[in-house]
Amino acid sequence: MQTESSGGGLRDRLIDTGVALVDAEGAAALTLREIARRAGVSHGAPRRYFPTHLELLSAIARRGFAELGARAAEATEGDSQDARAQVGALARVYLDFAARHRGMYELMFRHDLLESGELGLRDTSLPLFRTLAELIAEVRPDSEPAVVAGALWANLHGVAQLWGWGSLQLATGADGVEPLLASVLDAHLGLVQR
Repeated sequence: MQTESSGGGLRDRLIDTGVALVDAEGAAALTLREIARRAGVSHGAPRRYFPTHLELLSAIARRGFAELGARAAEATEGDSQDARAQVGALARVYLDFAARHRGMYELMFRHDLLESGELGLRDTSLPLFRTLAELIAEVRPDSEPAVVAGALWANLHGVAQLWGWGSLQLATGADGVEPLLASVLDAHLGLVQR
């Protein structure tokens, strides 16, 4: 085992190890003992930095939210996209993240496993939702943007989950999520002439 006296380095290493573990094996694999073992430290070492299992899981989830937020910001940059196109870009990023990082995606939205009230987690999870609501206010000024954003998010979450389980492919015969995404956007933002 490696030395445990590296301070912030060990804290970051525990989080890095958790991120790699959740990506490889899913949220169920994220035990304190397994993270410590893979980080090369004693099973008690994580408790120095994360007094509870929830605190470590929340730190891992914050990394996922930070990555998703960075991808979303990159996808919506520039003045060339109207608000509807930006909502579509956010939705594609969300679905792509869910497909590529299934374990992290599962963890990020399991607030029953996380310290949801923790300021740091709220600060990383809510800005993306606020951005979505602001864009919806531009597309549908007659709506309650937070409600429409919540319904759209729930619909996207369902698409991500059902696609990941193979259910939507079976039910719809779709080869990709794009036709489903177009339908979701039309349902929540209004039909677009194609």
